[in-house]
Amino acid sequence: MAIKVFIVDDHYMLIEGIHSLLQNEKSIQWLGHATTAANCIAFLQKQSPDVLLMDINLPDKSGIELCAEVRQKYPGVNIIAVSTINQQSFIEKMLQNGALGYVLKNATQQELVEAITAVAKGKTYLSHEASLTLRTPSNSGVVLTRREKEVLELIAEGMTNNQIAQKLFISITTVDTHRKNLLAKLEVKNTASLIGRAAKKGLI
Repeated sequence: MAIKVFIVDDHYMLIEGIHSLLQNEKSIQWLGHATTAANCIAFLQKQSPDVLLMDINLPDKSGIELCAEVRQKYPGVNIIAVSTINQQSFIEKMLQNGALGYVLKNATQQELVEAITAVAKGKTYLSHEASLTLRTPSNSGVVLTRREKEVLELIAEGMTNNQIAQKLFISITTVDTHRKNLLAKLEVKNTASLIGRAAKKGLI
C-alpha cells in the first residue's frame, strides 16, 4: 500500500518542488495540497492522508496550533513539520503538539522519503540539522541564519522588501519569507517590535 501524503504550505514553488521530489516514488501517493489551515481541515473532513507535511508559517493560523488541532480531531494522521526555521523552541513545540517529524525545507529527496516512511509507521524522524539543534544546550539567544541577519539589519535601516530584494539580489518572496521567519523566531507581530526585540538581544 502506498503512503498517502498531503501538504499544507502557502508557497506554491515549495509545493511543486516537494511534489516533483516525490512523484516518482512508487511507495508514495500524492493526495494534493492546501495553502491555508482552513483548507487543510476542510480536506481532512473528506479524506485521510497517512502523512501530513505541514509548514509552521501559515497565513491564517500557526502550524503549531494546526498541528495540535489535527492530532486531536484526526489522530490517525501523522504529521511532519516542514520548515525553514531550525530553532529549538519551534521543534520542541511541534513535537509537543503531536508532530512525529521535523524536516527543514532544504531536505534532500532521500531525507524526505525516509521521514515520510518512518512517520507513516508511527516513528519519530528528525532531519540531521533539527536533531543537532535539539541536542545543542538551549540558551536565551535566537539562532539566525547569515541571510536572516542581513535581512534583519536592512529592515532596521528602514528598507522595504523591494529595496532589500534589490540589494541582496534575491526575490521579494524570499525577503518576505525571511521577514516572516524573523517575526516567528523573535516571537513578535510587527516590524517595530521586531527591531526592538532584536536590539534588546544584541542582534542589531
